[in-house]
Amino acid sequence: MADLYAAWVPRERIIESNVWSAELSKLTANAFLAQRISSINSISALCEMTEADVDEVAYAIGTDSRIGPRFLKSSVGFGGSCFKKDILNLVYICESYGLHEVARYWESVVRMNEWQQTRFVRAMLASMFNTVAGKRIALFGFAFKANTGDTRESPAIMVTEQLLAEHAHVVVTDPKAIENAREDTRHLAGMIAFEPDPYKAAEGAHAIAVMTEWDVYRTLDYERIYASMEKPAFVFDGRNILDHERLFAIGFNVRAIGKRPLMHF
Repeated sequence: MADLYAAWVPRERIIESNVWSAELSKLTANAFLAQRISSINSISALCEMTEADVDEVAYAIGTDSRIGPRFLKSSVGFGGSCFKKDILNLVYICESYGLHEVARYWESVVRMNEWQQTRFVRAMLASMFNTVAGKRIALFGFAFKANTGDTRESPAIMVTEQLLAEHAHVVVTDPKAIENAREDTRHLAGMIAFEPDPYKAAEGAHAIAVMTEWDVYRTLDYERIYASMEKPAFVFDGRNILDHERLFAIGFNVRAIGKRPLMHF
């Protein structure tokens, strides 16, 4: 097999191993990446309870060459088709060999990710006077990451479900993922509105929640958006991509992951 691939890949870059080592290498790589995200997300909760800024913490620890800066961006959580699936496969294998403590360790990475999404919704509720019932919430983004229409395991799915359970009126906007969002929320058909135009999605909304780090959301005219929204108007930045101080100056109440809330009351 190595000789076959050597026609396209330099021989020194081909790693030879047994089948189990190859399988576990794939699962463990994704598990380690997801673990880094859940680790910094756990610290984001502590940052919000103190005067720390999670981006400053992530930058500081990322300068340590033993750690590095990759996958230390705090957010509402990871998604996609691989991370959760591969971690749960790893958990299953550990359980099948009686390694229950190891299984619980890796399972905690998934639990932390789910808790981060729930914590995001709880922060919305706490900020909006403990209720979102009857309030229009515009979700900016539904893809699990920018530059894709892929919504598999997107944090936006759980956030949408929890907001609907609190009787919010949810409207979803996304540059590429509207149709996949419809498919992933078909069990909620009739309960969600879909609007490709973020300006229209925000009209009459009480809050905006940034769920995907699309560049377009950085450059929107937020003064125009603020003027079209109900007051008080809220921005919940689940990806920490916006200029929070500027939004606050416009009039928004702003909550971001792992940062001090900026509130007008």
